[in-house]
Amino acid sequence: MERLKYLVIGILALTLAGCGQTIVETLNVPHAPGFDAPGKGRSVVILPFADYSNAGNFDSAYRRNMAITEALTDRFSANGFAMPVQEDVFQYLVDEGVINIVPYEETQSVSLVNELANDWSDTMKAEISRYLAGSNTTTGVNAANSPGTHALTTATVAKIGRSFKADYIVRGRILEYKSRQDPTWEPWKKGILPFINGGTSRIIFGFASSDLYDQWNQQITGAAYGARIGYEHSNWPWDNNDGGDTIFGMSDGDDANAILWGSIGSEVGKQAYRSGDVQQAVVQLRMWVQEATSGNVVWTNRVDVKVTPESFFADNQYDALFNKAIEKGVTTLVDNFVTTGL
Repeated sequence: MERLKYLVIGILALTLAGCGQTIVETLNVPHAPGFDAPGKGRSVVILPFADYSNAGNFDSAYRRNMAITEALTDRFSANGFAMPVQEDVFQYLVDEGVINIVPYEETQSVSLVNELANDWSDTMKAEISRYLAGSNTTTGVNAANSPGTHALTTATVAKIGRSFKADYIVRGRILEYKSRQDPTWEPWKKGILPFINGGTSRIIFGFASSDLYDQWNQQITGAAYGARIGYEHSNWPWDNNDGGDTIFGMSDGDDANAILWGSIGSEVGKQAYRSGDVQQAVVQLRMWVQEATSGNVVWTNRVDVKVTPESFFADNQYDALFNKAIEKGVTTLVDNFVTTGL
């Protein structure tokens, strides 16, 4: 009784101590650049990146661009470069007719978006998503006015440089921005069961593009494992199986064990198919830096970043993966420009 008393008191103390909030605070530019920073005394203008990734609609394209621009702003600031406020640059480009604002409306598809939250099959949800993706893109739009096109003349680049008193103009394009399944077979990423069952299924049956066929592969492999376990179980020395056991009167002891364990293995294989997904964020960027006075390209490079959770305990949400991919890609590009382009 005394121990129970102390246990209750400990639980209450832990509950009271846990009242409050957990705060995670991050400064992307934690320290001001020093006097010898490579970009000290220089300024850049970051233009919106042309988006050729064909991923999503105008809303998602704007958010992708904003995430990349924010990462560029942080990295250039860390290297001592000065730059104007991004909203001022955007408004200037609109006023000068360099870019056009294209409205996006999804009100006609709200009912379909709501249907994705209902209990439809995976195939039906995939069809609804495919229809939404098609309805949220523009058709018949002039290529010169599309959000992925930002062709500028040398005179326009020089004019932007003069307007913001900049030394460099930073431009680029988004080549890839998508999620996919990481092809890794590392058990600490996929999980033990998907690693064992999925690896055997891939060796025996190869790769199939059909989800249903892949599920069958997993189930058959699991059933084979289970049947083998059942057969061995029936022959274990301590199993006094006289061969007279039946399942619904149809099988003897050996068959009964094989059928039972095979069924269990098939269900385990089905669950292994539905688990073990390892999400991977893929971001590929090209960046140019032009001299503001002449429009000459002084540096360009391309980066391809793939980010995967280190283990099944890590955060595998899309925003965390893509934010890390953008941060890594932009850091690599800007650092390479600072090292080789200045």
